[in-house]
Amino acid sequence: MSEKKCLFRGAATALITPFDEKGQVDADAFRRLVSLQYQSGISALVVAGTTGEASTLSLAEKELLLQIAKDEVKGNIPIIMGAGANDTKNALFLSQNAEKNGADALLLVTPYYNKGTKEGIRRHYEEIAARVHIPILLYNVPSRTGVSLSLADYARLFKQENIIGVKEAEDNMEKEAWLSYSFGKSASLYTGNDTHLLPFLSLGGDGIISVISNLYPKQIEDICRLFSSGKAERAREIFFALLPLMKLLFEETNPSPVKYAMSLLGFGAPYLRLPLFLPEEPLQKKIKAALSCISF
Repeated sequence: MSEKKCLFRGAATALITPFDEKGQVDADAFRRLVSLQYQSGISALVVAGTTGEASTLSLAEKELLLQIAKDEVKGNIPIIMGAGANDTKNALFLSQNAEKNGADALLLVTPYYNKGTKEGIRRHYEEIAARVHIPILLYNVPSRTGVSLSLADYARLFKQENIIGVKEAEDNMEKEAWLSYSFGKSASLYTGNDTHLLPFLSLGGDGIISVISNLYPKQIEDICRLFSSGKAERAREIFFALLPLMKLLFEETNPSPVKYAMSLLGFGAPYLRLPLFLPEEPLQKKIKAALSCISF
């Protein structure tokens, strides 16, 4: 990869998927969420990713969510579709279906559970990249998948014309530094860790695919824009105001804490699909306390 192809600079929200009391997708709530995000100035949106409980969604539900997001933003910001799977054939089907239905880009998590070999995982991505035509972001999150993409993996995969970057969610700031050092001029680099946002920007990262921006889209986007315009002190103030809550949102499995937090701010009820469930009561109390300390 020589010329850098940047999908967006700033913040993208990894959207939750609202459910109703019967466990069905709440299309009206999702539409309101997308509209709020767009009006808040977010740079991009991720539909049916990990935070959207993608592994529990049917194909029809994913298509519905994508259509709603497209309708609301009207092509003004990228809609990135989660299309990963632990089966290459299924991931390819999901990727081609997302492309057919108008996704602007794909977010492809490393194949999970199987714990593929290095060569197998590289070929998994190469097979999909060869058969779709929209941009692909790799998604490395070893805490969930049991495998991790290395700098050598990135060096090979970024040679594919439409693999344009990565959401790096390994809790390893040194790795993010080397990632930016090695590929910052040729690939789109996004952290997937909210608590890494400001340090990652200082390393030259392009932005974040965020969970907390479900709650505070304007503020997360502001951190990115302020930092890039030389107003680091103000960016730091906003970041520090949100830092305790950022940590709490991952004290139990995402998206349970963020859905609970959103319910406290008046955005529906925190329904999840099993095996995810409400946060334990001690965490609920911590989230309530953290929210009470935030004022923008």
